[in-house]
Amino acid sequence: SRLAVVASSPSAIEECFSKNDANFANRPHMTLHRHMGYNYTALVSANYGDHWRNLRRLCSVEIFSPGRLNMFLSIREEEINNLLAGLYKTCTSAGGGFTRVELRWKLCELTFNNITRMVAGKSYYGEVGVEDKEEAKRFQQLISSAFKLSGAANAGDYLPFLRWIDYKGIEKNMSIIMKKLDTFLQGLVNERRQCKSNDTMIDHLLLLQESQPQSYTDDTIKGLVLNTLIGGTNTSETTIEWAMSLLVNHPEVLKKARDEIETQVGFERSVKEEDLPKLPYLKCIVSETFRMFPPLPLVLPHESSQDCKLGGYDVPRGTIILANAWAVHRDPNVWDEPNCFKPERFEGGLKDIEGQKLLPFGMGRRVCPGAGLGQCVVGSTLGCLIQCFEWERVTAEKVDLVEGTGLAMPRANPLVAMCKPRLEMDRVFKNLII
Repeated sequence: SRLAVVASSPSAIEECFSKNDANFANRPHMTLHRHMGYNYTALVSANYGDHWRNLRRLCSVEIFSPGRLNMFLSIREEEINNLLAGLYKTCTSAGGGFTRVELRWKLCELTFNNITRMVAGKSYYGEVGVEDKEEAKRFQQLISSAFKLSGAANAGDYLPFLRWIDYKGIEKNMSIIMKKLDTFLQGLVNERRQCKSNDTMIDHLLLLQESQPQSYTDDTIKGLVLNTLIGGTNTSETTIEWAMSLLVNHPEVLKKARDEIETQVGFERSVKEEDLPKLPYLKCIVSETFRMFPPLPLVLPHESSQDCKLGGYDVPRGTIILANAWAVHRDPNVWDEPNCFKPERFEGGLKDIEGQKLLPFGMGRRVCPGAGLGQCVVGSTLGCLIQCFEWERVTAEKVDLVEGTGLAMPRANPLVAMCKPRLEMDRVFKNLII
């Protein structure tokens, strides 16, 4: 068996990822990371060292830098517009009044197309922009299988003797899916190599490959692409769905957010990313959603590289460290009424609330490099949904907040709500519908 420590308090997590950050910067060698992390060489699965530092620098400076993200701003705006146009068509085709809608698949289309267009210049979801429907269908099936495997617990990682019998056949399934996924990703890389442009993330990595072929192999590129796909899609989609669930249960919060948007943005255009700094209450709603339903309730595991002490206890080298973000975010010793949705708790700004820390993107050296992108997508999408539509519950009963299973802790059941285009936003809708 393997030793594991679960850190479930702010003080324990502070000790893990501040005082012992370098010691706990390794990743344990899990079956998932071997297969889907290109034999532990991808950013998420690589051990702390020169290779990891190079990948991390690449993400921070070349892929997720403000300048690079700004290059893809038009893509994010177009995908939000597609979402708004789709909802508008659904409502108007049903008569224009309150219409029952299920948001999950629509949000899935938005988040995946954001990433696939940024990475490879292709849309694989929805009715707009999909050029090869067969290729899109194949991608959807592969990525769905990859997500199921990513969220599956493998007992063999903690009880190594079970690996010999491949308990539940998880490793066999991972191997099969990963071979298909690798073939698909290699096809994308080869296709972009023929284009010889600099419009996508793969294009930029291929340019770096020309000058540093040893550092930027095809496997390195495919690993970064896969990390971006898995890390940048499901988490944003899930967070927006949770936020909308909370808002329809608290119409007074929804109204306060809409009033702020009307004051700062008006009715002539939809919310843009550049508006987000002027919308502090919207940011409070996003922060409170992250607190109540963190994208990763159990932060990706770390591993100690040396013997050390934690909370006064001896922690041997090779111990798995798990940070329980869900427990910290619901700790009554830290948060007032932790199970209540209260965006106002963040109105002073995170730094002004002593001891109250959020872990939606992890902590320490291995904090998610795409956190800025995730916050922009969630904030701008949520702002547009609040601004452009009226939202109500289907019945008088509150929407359930039952948590499901998966990598990013989705709702157990997709959110279904009543949606109605706002008359005040008619000019925006007319510009969306071509």
